[in-house]
Amino acid sequence: MKFCKRYHECIQRLQDRLPGVSYVEFKKFKKILKHCTVKSHKQSSTRFPLDEGNSSNEVHDINIDGDGVGRLCRTCCPVCDRTFFPSLLNEMSAVLCCFNTGARQLLKLHIATGFQKYLVWLRSKWAEDHRGMFKRGEDLVNYASINALAVRKILKKYDKIHYSKQGREFKTRAQAMQMEILQSPWLNELIAFRINSVNLSNGVTSVSGLSEDYSLIFDGEKPSLSCTVLDSVKLDIDLTCSICLETFFDPVSLKCGHIFCFSCACSAAAVTVVDGLDCADAKSKCPLCRQERVFGDAVRLGELSVLLSKSCPEYWKQRLQTEKVERLRQTKEHWEKQCRAFMGL
Repeated sequence: MKFCKRYHECIQRLQDRLPGVSYVEFKKFKKILKHCTVKSHKQSSTRFPLDEGNSSNEVHDINIDGDGVGRLCRTCCPVCDRTFFPSLLNEMSAVLCCFNTGARQLLKLHIATGFQKYLVWLRSKWAEDHRGMFKRGEDLVNYASINALAVRKILKKYDKIHYSKQGREFKTRAQAMQMEILQSPWLNELIAFRINSVNLSNGVTSVSGLSEDYSLIFDGEKPSLSCTVLDSVKLDIDLTCSICLETFFDPVSLKCGHIFCFSCACSAAAVTVVDGLDCADAKSKCPLCRQERVFGDAVRLGELSVLLSKSCPEYWKQRLQTEKVERLRQTKEHWEKQCRAFMGL
């Protein structure tokens, strides 16, 4: 079955179970590129011969502004000019918004306990049994993966037709703008939620279904999450903090998608655990990708914390004791500093 037909059948099924979700209009972009194929080939055979030494065959760089306005494609491609990439970016943004909203609602209800859970239920007016939540989480992961695969195929097709690298450049810039759905911290949370829904044993947990496989695997002492969806997209998430080089403890995902221990992220942002990441300077950069303004919108990964605490209880207990000592030290220093400031010393 061709991907286009398979994609729309999958989207139709997901829309029945996830009403109102947006999706990437694969057929629309395919039609645009189909017209581009004819025009590009005509132009390349007459005005722009495709030899490597011909500078007229070069493409312009993508310039995507913060508001999503793009100036793209080469000047000899009027079909795509000013329409293809901005339209694709808008659809990616809509898909990401739908996914994050759905995952946040689902996991907020699942993690909440006691009276808090009752308040969440009253506020959202949405209550599902455990099986229903389990199925909705599966649908959301499939929704993210199939749209990510569609975008990847569209950009690959664009580069093939236009003999360019603009598709790859667009993907890189979309990642820098946090528009890549596979970067979403809620995807990591949903995978952890899926595994948390079954019993953990022997350090290896797997859940298999008709369309996906989720697993938490310990290779030596390094754990990793693995998720294969729709037989095409495989996600491998390393659960080792790149700062302390230990398994994540109280993990937090920055806006850029990189995950660190909460205390390590605070250290990288030059703030204390008492102040939290909301107090981080806007110019503070991610230790890995060096992007700015990524700490303020960090997401605490509660489901992943639950998964790791159950999977490696000895490590978690030891790390918890160490973190308590450090947090007490920072709390003491914080209040001593506040007292000195209050007394004018």
